[in-house]
Formats: sequence, structure tokens, C-alpha cells
Amino acid sequence: MKKKQQSWRGPTAILLVVAAAIFLNKHFHIDDFCVIEPGVLYASGQPRRMDYTRLLYNYHIATIVNVRSASEHRERNWYNEEIIWTRNNSVNYIEIPIEKTNYFPNKRIQEQFSVIMADKNNLPVLVHGSGDDERVAMLTAVWLRKSQGCGPEETAKAVRKIIDDRELTKEEKEFIRLPPN
Repeated sequence: MKKKQQSWRGPTAILLVVAAAIFLNKHFHIDDFCVIEPGVLYASGQPRRMDYTRLLYNYHIATIVNVRSASEHRERNWYNEEIIWTRNNSVNYIEIPIEKTNYFPNKRIQEQFSVIMADKNNLPVLVHGSGDDERVAMLTAVWLRKSQGCGPEETAKAVRKIIDDRELTKEEKEFIRLPPN
């Protein structure tokens, strides 16, 4: 009789451990998170709930740069959550809105992001949009080319990581190939 009672404990314990792992992974998982340069620049989709705490304690994020446009701020109340969390945790919050349809950052936006990245007090920076976001990828490409001196191939590799390894469009390749100013 004792063997039958104990026989269900092993599989039950394994099931509980697997369920807890799935829950924790989902609870502490930042969508499309990429390390561009450790301690300097990270990219991701929209952080949610406990993601912010993980970003602060695991990556010491000092500044969050949001590339979403004002029309996107109404989605699922993420905006209020982000504003409140950054204020409560002394994290800089900067908006650099880039439209989804024309996701190549213009010269003004490029300069604004370069100034942010050049200020050591802002580092490390998390730049985010809404997912495997071309806006984040192109802004990252600008920084890699201009500030880090990366070549087009190295930059393209980092960009593909942000946009889930999809092939770059002709326009994206041309944008990345532009010589840094």
C-alpha cells in the first residue's frame, strides 16, 4: 500500500516544479529583450509589471527611452505603469516618438538619441517600442554606426537580433550602410 501512495508523489512534484518554472518565466520575461552592449544599451519590447524591477536589479537600467508615438500610449494602460515606476525608482524616462509607418529616425531624432547615449549619467539605457520593433532597431543602428564605429555588417547583425532574425529590407540595408555623420 505504501508503494502505491508514494508512486504519485514523484510525478506530482515534477509537475509542480515545471508549472512554477513556466509561471516564473512568464512573470519575469521581457518580450524581445536584447543586449546590444552590456552595461550600456539594451533593447526590448514593452516591459510589463515585474519586468521593470528585473531591468533595474539585473541590468541597472538608468534610463528608459520609449520610441512609441503618442497615439500608442493608450494601449492597455502600460504608459501609466511605466511613468509611475520610473518616477518611483529614480529612472530617467525619455520619449522619442517615431511613427510606426516611417520608422527611420530623422536627423533630429538621431542627434537627440546620440546626446542621451553620450551622457554617462543616462547609462545603461533601455530603448523600447512595442515588440520586434523596427524603430528600436534603426535607432540602435544609428548609435552603433555613429558612436561605436561599427561597420554595416556588424550593425545589420545587431539589428536582425532586435527584429527576430528576419531578413532586412532594401531600405533598412541602405539606411544601415549610410556613413556615420
